[in-house]
Amino acid sequence: MTPTARFMRSHPAHWVSLGFGSGLSPVAPGTVGTLWAWLAFAVLDAWLGGAGWAVVLALGWPLGAWACTRTAQALGVADPSAIVWDEVLAFWTVLWLLTPAHWGWQLLAFALFRLFDAAKPGPVAWADRRYKLAPGAAIGWRQGLGILLDDAVAALCTLLVLALAWRLWH
Repeated sequence: MTPTARFMRSHPAHWVSLGFGSGLSPVAPGTVGTLWAWLAFAVLDAWLGGAGWAVVLALGWPLGAWACTRTAQALGVADPSAIVWDEVLAFWTVLWLLTPAHWGWQLLAFALFRLFDAAKPGPVAWADRRYKLAPGAAIGWRQGLGILLDDAVAALCTLLVLALAWRLWH
């Protein structure tokens, strides 16, 4: 089943997991979700600040596990590409730890995060495989957590590469 705007509006979990509509993109929903996260961060950062982001992220991870699980169950797919809350949270985490950073560093963070998320090298691939659905098993909380985990690892890899780049250039 391909999610639609009507599907998204049918349950609050779908709103969240589909990145408030950004995951409905027919082309590269993960990239569109990450771009939406970047734009949302730029808008919300003026009101939230560092402590506010800490609260949003602390609540966003368990909320995301619930929302991603429920949406995956409703779609009947363990890790649907339309679910982009994992990209949103992971990239918000990167931006929160990177800010205040020049837009060029944010652009590099975006490119690195998308590379790690899409190519899934080393630890990202491990995290992606860690919670895969066993044949014949029902979609459950493990898959919801797994949806989030590989993007969290991609965010960590992004931050590590950015830290190394920062040390080399400064």
